[in-house]
Amino acid sequence: MTNSASPLRTTHVGSLPRPEPLFDLLILEDGGEFHDRDELHRQTSEAVDSAVARQVDTGIGIVGDGEMSKSSYTHYVKHRLAGVTTGQPGGGPPKPPRDQGDHPDVGEGPGRGTARRLLAPVVCEGPISYDDTGPVERDIANLAAATRKAGVEPSSAFINSAAPGTLAHFVDDQHYGGKEAFLAALASAMRTEYEAILDAGFQLQIDCPDLAMIRHMNYQDVSDENFLKVAERNIEALNGATDGLPKERLRMHICWGNYPGPHTHDLPVAKIIPALMKANPPAILFEAANPAHAHEWEDWQAAKLNDDTVLIPGVIDTTTNLVETPRLIAQRLKSFVKIVGGDRVIAGTDCGFGTVAGREVVARSVVWKKLANLVRGAAMALH
Repeated sequence: MTNSASPLRTTHVGSLPRPEPLFDLLILEDGGEFHDRDELHRQTSEAVDSAVARQVDTGIGIVGDGEMSKSSYTHYVKHRLAGVTTGQPGGGPPKPPRDQGDHPDVGEGPGRGTARRLLAPVVCEGPISYDDTGPVERDIANLAAATRKAGVEPSSAFINSAAPGTLAHFVDDQHYGGKEAFLAALASAMRTEYEAILDAGFQLQIDCPDLAMIRHMNYQDVSDENFLKVAERNIEALNGATDGLPKERLRMHICWGNYPGPHTHDLPVAKIIPALMKANPPAILFEAANPAHAHEWEDWQAAKLNDDTVLIPGVIDTTTNLVETPRLIAQRLKSFVKIVGGDRVIAGTDCGFGTVAGREVVARSVVWKKLANLVRGAAMALH
């Protein structure tokens, strides 16, 4: 593989710290207690402007809207999909992640991040369709305005959207009664959002924690082989929702859970890669900085990758206030450049910095220091 002459491109997974007044409004909206939508929309627009401008000033090459309009990467769909609403989940409380079950005292330690208030449960109570395009149209308009002001082309900006499989596991189905039918309905509905983002000229990032994280959450009691069947089924749904869409502007994020736990039961990435190679999006964002996954560049090296696979390794951790040095970041990136070449590696982050509004773990000033070092490390990686 030959390296590109220019520095590696840089990006991040999506969510960035929201202004405190904005996430207060998002939590109120989530609970159905908020009525001043004009104020919410005004603050969201201002937050996107600020986030994009700061990303550009920091040197990030492929920018996002910071997910400023969303209370979380899944809950937002209840404001867009018919049949999905706030409700009471069935089946009792969910199990804790398996690693936290082994180490319950982790919950007593510092640095876990706190939510001012838990988000209301989301349930499916009827037939699903994409009912209200207003929110995604506002997301598009906000990012379009912010990128114009910052001098960024739409093709160098992205908007996040949840994968059908992600929603199938985080929205409680009380209508369809079977995963296949539920997945099919979600895939059909979410295509509307995917198309809108791409039609606006942006990159589309599809968030897929369903391919890794739910192994040690929802599927603790099955074998890896049986879980991988679930992952492949979810990828089939994702492919159905993205068939015919421009692959060069599709990227997907896999995740083992953006929380500072021990992660002793994370499914090894080596077991997931063959399934990932069947997915339509050629660009893959994945964890490669935290101690549970930093060694797995060897597994990417050993794997049979597609000729168009673009690796976007997370080379900074999003669950700790320790700041990675540019030299460390460059060392991590060089491992991936050796696998596919510099033209197919983009420097990224393990996950988002504001996955759930009001539950940030990394201090705001540290977030931007980490991203600044990401840019500096990427500039060093090809030398």
